[in-house]
Amino acid sequence: MNTRTHNEMARFIWGICNLLRGPYKRNEYRKVILPLTVLRRFDCVLAPTKQQVLAAAAEHKAKTGSLRNKLLEAAAGRSFYNISELDFARLLDDPNQLAPNLHAYIRGFSDNVREIIDRFGFSEHIGRMAEKDLLFQVVQRFASLDLSPERVDNMQMGYVFEELIRIGAEQANEEASEHFTPREVIQLMVSLLLSPEKDLGRGHVVKTIYDPACGTGGMLSVAERYLRDHNLEAMPILYGQDHNDEAWAVCKSDMLIKGENADNIILGDTLTQDGYRRGADGRPSAFDYMLANPPFGVEWKQQKQAINTERETLGWDGRFGAGLPRITDGALLFLQHMLAKQQPIRHDGAGGSRIAIVFNGSPLFTGDAGGGESSIRRWIIENDWLEAIVALPDQLFYNTGISTYVWVLTNRKEPRRAGRVQLIDGRESYVKMRKSLGNKRNELSRDQIDDLVRLHGSFTDGETRDLTDTDPITHEPRSASPASMTSRYSRNSPPARSATRPYAKPRSPPDDPSRI
Repeated sequence: MNTRTHNEMARFIWGICNLLRGPYKRNEYRKVILPLTVLRRFDCVLAPTKQQVLAAAAEHKAKTGSLRNKLLEAAAGRSFYNISELDFARLLDDPNQLAPNLHAYIRGFSDNVREIIDRFGFSEHIGRMAEKDLLFQVVQRFASLDLSPERVDNMQMGYVFEELIRIGAEQANEEASEHFTPREVIQLMVSLLLSPEKDLGRGHVVKTIYDPACGTGGMLSVAERYLRDHNLEAMPILYGQDHNDEAWAVCKSDMLIKGENADNIILGDTLTQDGYRRGADGRPSAFDYMLANPPFGVEWKQQKQAINTERETLGWDGRFGAGLPRITDGALLFLQHMLAKQQPIRHDGAGGSRIAIVFNGSPLFTGDAGGGESSIRRWIIENDWLEAIVALPDQLFYNTGISTYVWVLTNRKEPRRAGRVQLIDGRESYVKMRKSLGNKRNELSRDQIDDLVRLHGSFTDGETRDLTDTDPITHEPRSASPASMTSRYSRNSPPARSATRPYAKPRSPPDDPSRI
């Protein structure tokens, strides 16, 4: 199923909203659509083992606690299950009892699924739809939708969820980019992050991947797919955190269905409630790879007290010792948070971390000398962590047409990159979309992503790649002059390590006995 089909399926699901008109306002549709889509996906995934689970539930009825859970999970072949005899098809057999039966069906799920549905706040909408004689029609429409893994695989389902959230955010006049990033931008970020790595082909290699603003989990999913595409024996371990209940619920359900450890997806505000402050051994948590798209231009006034307290109490031993940005944009706080979770470099040269983060122009350009933003940038440059900045075309994101930049950072630069920052101008590297999605009118093609990654990898000052003069979709001229993408590097000549703060403190990974 291609991207067009994903969008068609999303539109079909949102088409059900026509049934909700009147009793529901447009900005409330998502409160019904998202949880029912998640429920239907679980329903389809569990269908092949439904009878085995019911038999196991009857056989092990006397058992309680974790033992019974493990036996039921084994019967389901998943880390979740449902012991109700009902499913979407059987719910329709008794229209008069649909509301109580739907509640009972949800109670039949394992605790981890019930927690997800609870976060949607769906229970109140069951009664509301029943009262308005809508429940049967809505459930009937969802029952006709095939969301089985054979029809829609996990990556494709991720596209469907993202399109549902994008449309829902438009209807509610909310910020779609707070939830997810266009997939081609994620593919570029992941490729920049992982393509230089030499050990990804090693058998059974274990890599930890972390997104502190994970939204629906798109970045984690693309990074995982990249690793597995390049090494079938790779064992990526995914970690994430998000404060938005809906996005967290979608991400956690996706992780459950894929067989990942869904408990690694934490609900909470990363800046004030760090879900990965320390590992089981008491040492600060650290990760091999980190990606993020923190919200653009969102103020951090609500988190100010907690962040100031951490900075004043812990200083350089905390996350925000380098400085605080202006209150109107907290993006650099997320970057400091990620830099605090870098793996240490071992004596044999192994270890270390790589980071990719997407920003608007504010973290790059704002702030007077000696101010918060300037101090943070100086701290990064002095530690020689900034590897590259890629300028992207405008109109790539769904809710804004502004220019964006991918920053690539690492505490283990290749020797040829030491003391240098590579600047790649990819602003003309785009194709026009046939149909705009919100503010998104441009996208990166696969070839353009590959060209940007090759420019990054070659690390040649002044290297230029010419782009076609006509857009391959519209066949119209791009501009009056030929377009190109260019790579340059600047020397930052950081001071000797002894002259800088010892920021790269020893870090430990999250508790994981399989990690070498």
